[in-house]
Amino acid sequence: MVDTGKRAPPVTLTVDGFGTVKHPKTGATETVKRFTWQNTDGMSVQVISYGAIIAVMKVPDRNGRVDDVVLGFDDIPGYQTPNNPYFGATIGRIANRVGGGRFTLNGQEFQVTKNFDKRHQLHGGKIGFDKYNWEAFVDGTAVTLTHTSPDGDEGYPGAVMVSVRYELKADNRFEALFKATSTKPTPINLTNHSYFNLAGHATGHEEIYRHVVSINADKITDTDADSIPSGKFICVGGTPYDLRIPRELGPAMAKTVGKGFDDNFCLTKGTEQGRTFTARMIHPHSGRVLEVYTDQPGVQFYTSNFMPDPNKNINPKPVNAPEYYEVTRLEPLIPEGAADPPIRGKGGAKYCKHGAFCLETQNFPDAINQPNFPSAVLNPGAQYVHESRIDDGHGDRFWRRLNSIPNGGVRCIMLLIVRR
Repeated sequence: MVDTGKRAPPVTLTVDGFGTVKHPKTGATETVKRFTWQNTDGMSVQVISYGAIIAVMKVPDRNGRVDDVVLGFDDIPGYQTPNNPYFGATIGRIANRVGGGRFTLNGQEFQVTKNFDKRHQLHGGKIGFDKYNWEAFVDGTAVTLTHTSPDGDEGYPGAVMVSVRYELKADNRFEALFKATSTKPTPINLTNHSYFNLAGHATGHEEIYRHVVSINADKITDTDADSIPSGKFICVGGTPYDLRIPRELGPAMAKTVGKGFDDNFCLTKGTEQGRTFTARMIHPHSGRVLEVYTDQPGVQFYTSNFMPDPNKNINPKPVNAPEYYEVTRLEPLIPEGAADPPIRGKGGAKYCKHGAFCLETQNFPDAINQPNFPSAVLNPGAQYVHESRIDDGHGDRFWRRLNSIPNGGVRCIMLLIVRR
């Protein structure tokens, strides 16, 4: 056998189609592109140009079994269903909520679209950044996706130019660099809305309950029934929201009023401290561990409370059954014509309530309306920068990184370590 000296490239990038969409404003038909990275260590990631969505992320467990750990759909019609809860999407201009669908900036009041019970705005409005097919440019194994939000879009001032640059590295780092500029002062708070289940995207709520969570936060933002902040804070000490010590997720959820989390945790950090440890999620059986680091002031911890509950019986228990992995698990029977059917995801998976968690690093919700919250305003001449890095180095790590930079930039880190 002759050794030609040629070796497989450490990272390959392939581009193909993922169907078509109609532009939400012009109606023009556009081709959705899919970008698939594969490296020689076995990690693979897929991103689609529609919504700049992270659609697939496959990593091994402690035994080398590869699972997709993010929820999503197999095709564009899936992502366009009304019950898609923003799976994997890039969210903007404002992630989370804008109370009353209005804000005042430099003495002028702005009314933005209200897509949350006709009272508030959620995740950028009726047609947020997640509803557009982004332009794409390929440079080697890097992909840059761009989107322009015009002046007045969803009621916001200023034309905003946004780009996201994705790349998988040979050492299993997946990097994402978000940038934004604006022609007028405007609020901005971007995030990625990936839904994680470290046991595998299709394994459901029972596996989520067996994750172990810790969050470095000594308080949460006080909110009303619509999750709109009052401007006050609640110290977590002595409450179910004290996750500073690792806790099994199901029993922790059972102690909350709503039997689940959907809260902005205010991170504990020094006044001069930039990036800090944010959260850690462990799935003991698979050995996968997700760690988050950020210089942002908050993280929205959400346990998919509003996903379907077909039989109205999905609830965490105060104690998880210790023999869970020694018994046969049967998929719950869902009656024909159930009023709240599961979301049909990748490979026919049935996504239901508590089937995933989100850790969305962010500014505090509704910061534009709360003078005592960190500013969310992007001014002309400044640049919003948000760098992410996901790493599964040699089957051992999986990172997502964002760090602080000048001119109001934003970066943070998420780290998934596969214990062996």
